[in-house]
Order: sequence, then C-alpha cells, then structure tokens
Amino acid sequence: MPTLVGKEVGSTGYGLMGLTWRHTPPSQEQAFAAMKAALKNGMNFWNGGEFYGPPEYNSLVLLERYFAQYPEDADKVVLSIKGGVGATGAAPDGSPENTRRSIDTCIAQLKGRKKIDIFEFARRDQNVPMKTTFDVIEKEYIQTGKIGGISLSEVRAETIHEAVKITKIVSVEVELSLFSREILENGVADACAQHGIPVVAYSPVGRGFLTGQYTSMADLAKVPPQYQSWPWFQPDNFKVNIQLAQQVQALAKRKGATAPQLAISWTKRVASWRKGAPKTIIPIPGATTSERVDENAVDVDITDEEMAEIDATLAKFPRAGGRYPDIVPIDT
Repeated sequence: MPTLVGKEVGSTGYGLMGLTWRHTPPSQEQAFAAMKAALKNGMNFWNGGEFYGPPEYNSLVLLERYFAQYPEDADKVVLSIKGGVGATGAAPDGSPENTRRSIDTCIAQLKGRKKIDIFEFARRDQNVPMKTTFDVIEKEYIQTGKIGGISLSEVRAETIHEAVKITKIVSVEVELSLFSREILENGVADACAQHGIPVVAYSPVGRGFLTGQYTSMADLAKVPPQYQSWPWFQPDNFKVNIQLAQQVQALAKRKGATAPQLAISWTKRVASWRKGAPKTIIPIPGATTSERVDENAVDVDITDEEMAEIDATLAKFPRAGGRYPDIVPIDT
C-alpha cells in the first residue's frame, strides 16, 4: 500500500469537493453514507478544502460533523486540506499572516475531532517567497504537531524543484486523467519521480466526461452550472470531447468495466507504465453517493498492450479546450 506522512493509504483516495461545493450539495445524510462507503472500500485518503463551499458549510464543517457522529473513524482517515486563498478573495496569499489565518481557521473548524495530516496551498502565491510561507508552516504547525506535512497543488516542475530545497514535500496534487495528461509531458511527473514524491491525481474522471453521462450534444443541458463557462464544455469543444469520451466508454465495455473504473485505474497504472513516472499515483475521484463510491473503488487490470492501445486511441482524439478558464491560474 502507498504511504503518506508515514501512514498507509488505499491506492484510490476520495475527493470531498462535491459534497459541499456545488450548486445544490447532497444532504448531510447522503454525504455521510458516501464517506462511510469510502472507508469501507479502503479509500482512506481524503482530500478537502477550506474554500470547498462557504465558510458555514465547507469540507471542514462537514468533516467535523462526520467525526462527531463517527469518532472511531478519525484515526482511519489521512486528511489533506487545501487552503491559503486570501481572506477576501480567491487569489492565493502566502503571507505569514494569511498562512496562519488559513490554517488556524481550518483547525478551529475541525474542533479537535481530527488532525490535518497534510496542508497545501491551492496555488502558489507568486508574490511571496515559498520559504516565507513554508517557514511559518514548518516551525509553527509541523514542529508543534498541529499538522503533519506540506503538499503542493497545481504547480509546475520548477516549483517542485525549488520547494524540495526548502522543506519536505509529502505529495503533489495535480490534474491527471485520460482527458488531462499534461503532467506526463511538462516535467511535473518527472520532477515528482526524481524527488520520490507521490502524485495525488485530481479529476481522474475528467469532471464528468469519463463517467458516461455525456454522449451527445443534447447532454450540454446536463453540464453543472459551475462548468458551463469552462473551455471543455463550450459547444465546439464539447462536440469533439464527446468523441474521446465515447472511445473510453468503448474500451471500458470491452474490459467489462465502467468508464470511471477504467479511467481511475489508468491513472494508477501510469505509475508503472510510463518510464520515469512517479512510483506512486493516487487518484482522488469525488462521488456524492455510496453507489458511485463503490463503483469507483473497483480496480481494472490493464495490461501493457492495453495501455499502448489506449495511448494510440487517445492520440487520435485529442481533448479540445484548456483545463481551466483563462482567469484561473494553473501550473503555478
């Protein structure tokens, strides 16, 4: 089993974003059932965020309520929390004052029910030296036992090489899926492999494209409000991307699996398939129902020959559109 901050975690983790950060979040009862299902399936690495929902109902609030009801589960979960955005906006703020504000707020919201094992800034603050930020986290929170370790999120290779000279980086969270393979070509995967850092792969099912829910242009009506302005979901791009989704669905059917199962298993298989890839890649699919969690937990055995076939298929159907709207910083 892979390990993070010295603790064993399942080969697939669990992304909490959709439980609180969506137009209509699922009920707390439904969220708790999904979280229970994740643990049942060995998906004990949970990834949430200070800004995943409003302050009165974000990941930390949901987690506090969950661990209040199920205190026996606290030690079973390895918890990673993203924060670091400014108190009054979405831009990252790595100043000592905001670093303390963000971490202290997250700790306070958990009310002592669970320790934050890993803390990560959602994006690098380009205006503050990383050493300034990391020194606060290291000296005031890690050395005092308040949190366990530091992760990076949505960073470029140069940031990884710089960060490891300053502090211990326990993981790097970046986007990786059949739809988004950029880290395999831009040096990020190579940097993580070089420094022995596990990759945490977010959006392994391509923001829903690889779940099978989009099969025709008519399905544009199904796109969640938060994604309607994003490049992948614009009509011209959507039309192209459906073709890729259909190819993935066809491959999964041949394997007797669902498209999400194939997509999630592919992200893990990349670790042993691609020369120079990180030894450990942990996908963190999100799911709002226990049924979907159960589906996502099923591993699909993908042979070397099938990986090569998938690569050849993907080369014929490149994704259309950028990963994020232009206003969202990437590769920081």
